[in-house]
Amino acid sequence: MKRLIALAMLSLAPVGAAFADAAAPEKAAVCTSCHGERGAKPIAPTYPVIAGQYANYLEHALHEYKAGTRKNPIMAAQAAALSDEDIKAIAHYFSTQDSPLYTPSIAAGRAAVP
Repeated sequence: MKRLIALAMLSLAPVGAAFADAAAPEKAAVCTSCHGERGAKPIAPTYPVIAGQYANYLEHALHEYKAGTRKNPIMAAQAAALSDEDIKAIAHYFSTQDSPLYTPSIAAGRAAVP
């Protein structure tokens, strides 16, 4: 019985993600006013690039802004109105965007060392 429930939950996961993804660009519109189009080109150097960040990092950050454990008055005001579903959709949306961020691979780093 537990296997049947687990399989049913796994089969529904992509459906939930599809619904969340459909609304994400509209929900992310406020974010792009500061973080730039698709979160890749912030309007000020002090605003971070959020495109390509890990979804779980973005979710944690938004929850922390909403709870007040991460301090930033602008982000706290923006996160206050977001539901858990909104946060998940926004985080997933920005995590799937192309990013100007670059992290060299460990193998590339080793190749440069004599």
